[in-house]
Amino acid sequence: MDRAAVFDVDGTLVDTNHLHVVTWWEAFRQAGHDVPMHAVHRAVGLGSTDLVAHLLGDDRDRDQDARLSAAHTALYGQYFDRLPALPGAGELLRRLHGDGWTVVLATSASGAELGALRRAIDADDAIAATASADDVRQGKPAPEPVEHALELAGVPASRAVFVGDTVWDMRAGSRAGVRCVGLLCGGIPRADLEEAGAEAVYADPADLLARLAGSPLG
Repeated sequence: MDRAAVFDVDGTLVDTNHLHVVTWWEAFRQAGHDVPMHAVHRAVGLGSTDLVAHLLGDDRDRDQDARLSAAHTALYGQYFDRLPALPGAGELLRRLHGDGWTVVLATSASGAELGALRRAIDADDAIAATASADDVRQGKPAPEPVEHALELAGVPASRAVFVGDTVWDMRAGSRAGVRCVGLLCGGIPRADLEEAGAEAVYADPADLLARLAGSPLG
């Protein structure tokens, strides 16, 4: 039976989390909101609407949501031509593809942003499909992005592993019933990833690749 390796992208395969922190912080600042960067960092990985709600609360002026998201997109878009892949990202995906895994991306990115991320990874030959924000109604930590990735791969949860870097990733994967692998390269502590459902934790894609045989993807 086929098996699927499902990957988050931001902070997992591409070193973008801190770019998101700075650009979201600036978007909030421009709109008159003083949101600490450490709080933004912990929220990275949520979809735009959920991130704004998480940081500003349910009593916020929701008419600002779209403007905040657009400001973040414009600020972050300045980096599209130089997004850095994390060490070993492309090599890991190609190795898994060669080992018979169906590699699927599950990301809140879409459109031009997703295109820039895929160019940074430079492993399109190994990626079978992508479950983007445009494909689901609810983003992580809801299980829908991971479940949609499994549908695209055509495999059950029992034959899949999800790799991510945030607690939102681990919760989404756990709720979808898949084994979860956490990476530290997004800046979230090991203990937080494990508490959220990570079965194993590695430094970055290169570390996972180097220790692949003993990992859930071995």
